Amino acid sequence: MKLWGGRFTKPTNELVDAYTSSIGFDQKLAKYDIQGSLAHVAMLGKCGIIEQDEAETIADGLKHVLNKILAGEATLSQADEDIHMNVERLLIEQIGPVGGKLHTGRSRNDQVALDMRLYLREAIVEIIGLLGAVQTALTEQAKQHLDTILPGYTHLQRAQPVLFGHHLMAYAYMLQRDVERLQDSWKRVNKMPLGAGALAGTTFPIDRHFVAEQLHFDAITENSLDSVSDRDFVVEFLAAASLISMHLSRLSEEMVQWSSAEFNFIELDDAFSTGSSMMPQKKNPDVAELVRGKSGRVFGHLMGMLTTLKGLPLAYNKDMQEDKEGMFDTVETLKGALGLFAPMIETMHVKQDNMYHAVRNDFSNATDLADYLVAKGMAFRESHAVVGQTVLYSIEQGKYLLDLGLEELQQFSNLIEEDIYEALAPETVVAARNIPGGTARVRVQEQVDDIEALLETNRQWTEEQAAKLEG
Repeated sequence: MKLWGGRFTKPTNELVDAYTSSIGFDQKLAKYDIQGSLAHVAMLGKCGIIEQDEAETIADGLKHVLNKILAGEATLSQADEDIHMNVERLLIEQIGPVGGKLHTGRSRNDQVALDMRLYLREAIVEIIGLLGAVQTALTEQAKQHLDTILPGYTHLQRAQPVLFGHHLMAYAYMLQRDVERLQDSWKRVNKMPLGAGALAGTTFPIDRHFVAEQLHFDAITENSLDSVSDRDFVVEFLAAASLISMHLSRLSEEMVQWSSAEFNFIELDDAFSTGSSMMPQKKNPDVAELVRGKSGRVFGHLMGMLTTLKGLPLAYNKDMQEDKEGMFDTVETLKGALGLFAPMIETMHVKQDNMYHAVRNDFSNATDLADYLVAKGMAFRESHAVVGQTVLYSIEQGKYLLDLGLEELQQFSNLIEEDIYEALAPETVVAARNIPGGTARVRVQEQVDDIEALLETNRQWTEEQAAKLEG
């Protein structure tokens, strides 16, 4: 007999049990379900809703059930549908009918909303820590390459030279915004929904603030209907996760390109590469490729959650059972990718000479020739045309700008003098971008210092939240 079966005259069809049961995946919430139940039963005893000795008996029973589940000694039943009913059944088996008093003043609707928030709080703290590790790896590599120059690209065409450290710091800032999005979402995740009941609250004189305090929530949810039907916090997390995945995918794409023979800018460590079953010479960047590929999986979970929610009336609907698997999978996918990315970046070998050779043999200093002419008094639009003609001539001659003799250059403008060769050198071109956010060495060092300070702030935030959750 199901715990809710009093109103029914016949059991549910076995196919219905199999189709509607969520225990196959929501057992991941067992720890959080019992954590919430311990706070709830403490409140029931404090408020005199059940006897204090009953509350203590239930609490002891819940701890025993948790130990059995964690040890793999508990049998979780599909017939009990979900983790909530399984825990309650195991509790009653452990301590007898008094275990049935645990559910006083609550519903599975507010219970699952609580469990998911407890789970997601912990996941956010862990993911921010992993993002910090990747940011640290990027920053350490950037510090080692404050003088390494490579082509910067637009439209995948060589555009202007930049420091490799500058390029890496771009990703460090992308991930910083990801951290800040997760930190901001914490304000909306960290609200306590228990007490909303099925949808309208409860007639029992419960103390929601006490439960929130026990579980280290910053506040309680304000509206019972919203409390049980809200999955905004899941959508927000999935959106933030999608942006993280997109950023990792972009960096993965560049690492795949850079490690190819065509670019030959980096070599990934053997520990983060694979070979071919047929071609013995191959060294494939499979980790980066798989991170790139799994971004689509994360995006799909976001779209799936939005689609599930878009037509639901208030309050709870069974459709919302679809809120968990995508969230669980996204958390595990992100943790896996981030855990691999930090050491992959730390151990990659940067081929500085190849990067410099690429810069020396392209036209990425053409803008600096135009700027040189402007500094000599020529209008920029005119200088743009002059440099275009110079580049066309160079291509026809099979040369680059620094290969042209002074007389060749002067046929396009008599403003060009001997100092042009210093002005067009890659080191000069990079150093000239000496504005906040630019690629000059001193500016990249500023970015490194800034990110390192932000990393310390992030670390402190993570440690504070982790300490609260452990408390």
